[in-house]
Amino acid sequence: MADGNAPPTSQYFNLTYPLPYVAHVEINRPEKLNAFIEPMWLALPQIFSYLSSSPSVRAIVLSGAGLKAFTAGLDIAHLSTSGPLAQNRPPSSPTPTNSNKPPSFLYSQPTGTPYTTQAPPPPAPTPTPDPARLAFQLQSRITTFQNCLTSLEKCAKPIIAVLHGYCYGLGIDLSLCADVRIAHSSTRFSVKEIDIGLAADVGTLSRLGKATGNLSWVKDVCLTAREFGAEEALARGFISDVVGGEGGKENVVERAVEWAKLVAGKSPVAVQGTKELLNWSRDRSVEDGLRYTAVWNGGMLQTGDMAAAMRASGGRKKPRFEKL
Repeated sequence: MADGNAPPTSQYFNLTYPLPYVAHVEINRPEKLNAFIEPMWLALPQIFSYLSSSPSVRAIVLSGAGLKAFTAGLDIAHLSTSGPLAQNRPPSSPTPTNSNKPPSFLYSQPTGTPYTTQAPPPPAPTPTPDPARLAFQLQSRITTFQNCLTSLEKCAKPIIAVLHGYCYGLGIDLSLCADVRIAHSSTRFSVKEIDIGLAADVGTLSRLGKATGNLSWVKDVCLTAREFGAEEALARGFISDVVGGEGGKENVVERAVEWAKLVAGKSPVAVQGTKELLNWSRDRSVEDGLRYTAVWNGGMLQTGDMAAAMRASGGRKKPRFEKL
C-alpha cells in the first residue's frame, strides 16, 4: 500500500493495491459506461500526482469498472446541460416578439384636445458576448482538460491501460497517455468526436499518429469515426497485446497485473529513468535524445541498484531495491 500522505478520494475512482508496489486505478461509473463528467477529469491529476510521488508505488494498472466499457468517452448528455458545454454555449437567438406596433391609447386633455401616448419601449436586448473573450474562456477550459489527461503521461511510474468493451472518444485520449495498452479481443474502439461536431481536442490527434507511426490509418479512423476492433488496433500498433478467453475483462486485468508485477520488480531508478527518456526523446531528434540520456545517466549510473542487479544476475536470488 502507498505511504506518506493520505491518497486522494473520489467516488468516480477506486484505488487499490493488488500486489506490493502495484497500484490499480479503476474508473468507477459503470452505470454510465464509465463516461466522464467534469469532476472525473479534474480528479485525475490528484490521483496520478499522488501515485507518481509515492515511494511505495512502482507500476500502475488503469481499468474501467463493470463489464461493458473501459469508458464510452464524455457524458455528452450531462455536459450539455450542466457542464462546460452548457456554460460556453453560444447565445441563442432571442425569442421572437409580436412585430405589430403597440396600441395607442387616446386621452383627453382638460380642454378636450385628444393626444396619443405610445406603450413603454421594450427592454434592451442582452449584449452578445464578445467572440474573442469567449474564445479565451474556452481555450482555458480546453487547456485545463488537456492537462488533466497529460497528468498520466507525466506520472513517473509506468501505467498499463486495460481496455475492454467500449473504448470511445476520451477512452482513446486517456489510454494514449498510458505507457502500455492491452485489450480484450471483444473491445470496440472509435475516435468518436467528429460525430458530435468537434475535432478531438485532448490528445488523440496529437498522440495517436506518434503511437502508431501510420498517419494514413489515423486519418481514416479520426475522419470517419468508424469502429475498429482489437485485432486492427494491434495490427496498427495502437495496442501491444490482445487477450481472449471467456473471462473477458478479468483476463486482461490479470495480464496487466502480471506485467505491473514484472516492472515493479525492477530497479525503480532504471524504470523511471527509462520512461522519462523514452517520453522525452519521442518528440525530439535522436541527437537530442542521446545528449539528454548522457546527462541523465551521468547522475543515475551512480545508483547502488546496478550493483544489486549484477550480483543477483550471477545467482538465484531476486534483487531487492530500496524505495525512491
